[in-house]
Amino acid sequence: MNQNFLLSAGSPLITNDAVVFGLLMTALAFVFYTASSNHKFWKMFYTVVPALLMCYLIPSLLNSAGIISEEKSNLYGMAKNYLLPASLALMTLSVDMKAIMRLGGKSLVMFFTATVGIVIGGPIAIMLISAVSPETVAGAGPAEVWRGLATLAGSWIGGGANQAAMLEIYQYDQNLYSGMVAVDIIVANIWMAIVLFGVGKSAKIDKWLNADASSIKELQQKVEAYQNSINKIPSLKDMILIGGVAFGAVGVSHLFSDIMTGFISANYPSLNDSILGSGFFWVVVISTTIGLMLSFTKARDLEGAGASKLGSVFIYILVATIGMKMDVTKTLDNPGLLAIGLVWMSVHVGLLILVAKIIRAPFFFLAVGSQANVGGAASAPIVASAFHSSLAPVGVLLAVLGYALGTYGAIFCAELMQIVSP
Repeated sequence: MNQNFLLSAGSPLITNDAVVFGLLMTALAFVFYTASSNHKFWKMFYTVVPALLMCYLIPSLLNSAGIISEEKSNLYGMAKNYLLPASLALMTLSVDMKAIMRLGGKSLVMFFTATVGIVIGGPIAIMLISAVSPETVAGAGPAEVWRGLATLAGSWIGGGANQAAMLEIYQYDQNLYSGMVAVDIIVANIWMAIVLFGVGKSAKIDKWLNADASSIKELQQKVEAYQNSINKIPSLKDMILIGGVAFGAVGVSHLFSDIMTGFISANYPSLNDSILGSGFFWVVVISTTIGLMLSFTKARDLEGAGASKLGSVFIYILVATIGMKMDVTKTLDNPGLLAIGLVWMSVHVGLLILVAKIIRAPFFFLAVGSQANVGGAASAPIVASAFHSSLAPVGVLLAVLGYALGTYGAIFCAELMQIVSP
């Protein structure tokens, strides 16, 4: 039997990453082809289901069906470590920082509201679930549930490095840790799917929120006008230059990431488990910085040859690999923990909606502020670019802020959860 096609229990049908990547690209091509079709069925279908959500959902269904598996694939790591920093550089290449600054303080208000929602959502979820099912939030020593939920707080405020830091700080039983990871992935991806669905309804949501989205529309129009003024048919030279900028930025960001983490490990070992000790944090920061620096040079004209479009291709590939991480058949494996996660996320979302309604913030700020916390740099640019490619840098900048606050917010949340735990 071909070693790449396994039929044993627990193994996906396809484990060859070349085949998996082909399936993902075919799925993306299918979505884009049908989304641009004039056929009545597809027009109706994509009126209800956003194309971006389908790019995420199809790989998820392939994973749930046992055809492919993120656990047996290196594609998510490739997309996260290579394509994401490349896309960040390309999508910030033509950014108008002055226009982004004019978006105002509502973006920061919604970001910090999202953080507060996670901090208070954990203890509220524990109190509510313990009233119904005390055994769900019980435990002793390293198996205490609140210790595991501290890792969720780290992930949902910052990212993977913050999550790992919480695991070390609170010493949760690692034999039980996979259950927390499952809740993290399932709940976060359910919320992301809802957010992506809402992008297609953002005008109606903004109307309900009485929000003024004029600054966002002004930025979109300004970027579109700039793109139209420099648009041209890309030559081979242009494409090589774009590739050089994109993956040159990837190389430089990884090089300096290694230098920074090596320096911290050698001189400040106590910071190894903090966000400053995370190589991915430095990759995101440096690649974004490179793009921002190039936006003040003639390299910005590469946008006319399709720099941000190639960046968007990389983002969609990342979306597909993220979809591989979701197995819809596992949503009921641990209903107790899943219930805690869903209540927790509901508090987060409810607070965001309340504050957005009060300050009349556009849905864009709600969606990106939330994902900058819950999803980090791998998700916030995706959601931001779903509104418009010019808005991706807003998601990146807020996600970096989330990384910086993740450990502190998660510790505060964990202490509150310890207090309310039975």
